[in-house]
Amino acid sequence: MQTVKNSQRGFTLIELMITVAIVGILAAIAYPSYTNYVLRGYRSEGIALLSDAAARMERFYAQNNTYVGATLATIGITNANSANNKYTLQLASAATATAYTLQVVPQGSQVKDTTCGTMSLDQAGNKLPTTAECWR
Repeated sequence: MQTVKNSQRGFTLIELMITVAIVGILAAIAYPSYTNYVLRGYRSEGIALLSDAAARMERFYAQNNTYVGATLATIGITNANSANNKYTLQLASAATATAYTLQVVPQGSQVKDTTCGTMSLDQAGNKLPTTAECWR
């Protein structure tokens, strides 16, 4: 009488648990990096919105020799939200004859961007926050 040896194939529970642990560690490292990357990517929307509004303000000044009377409507901005609604454009205060300050306020999921938060730009090109990371 011959005995037939059955060979079993598959993974042991230990092998599966090790794999799950490795995937968990990789995810714990990768997810925060990915989140920061997404926030930084949307930050460019706010910068573009500020730059466009600043160019329109300068055009208004060139035509009127003053910033007085410049509002988002008078400079031709009908929608103060960025393309993906991540930022809203505002005049930080009423424009004077020689000065203005524009700001973009984060909306929705972009409020998690605590590195930069609300960004502003004035007529002299001064940027807040001053961190270079916020403006690249």
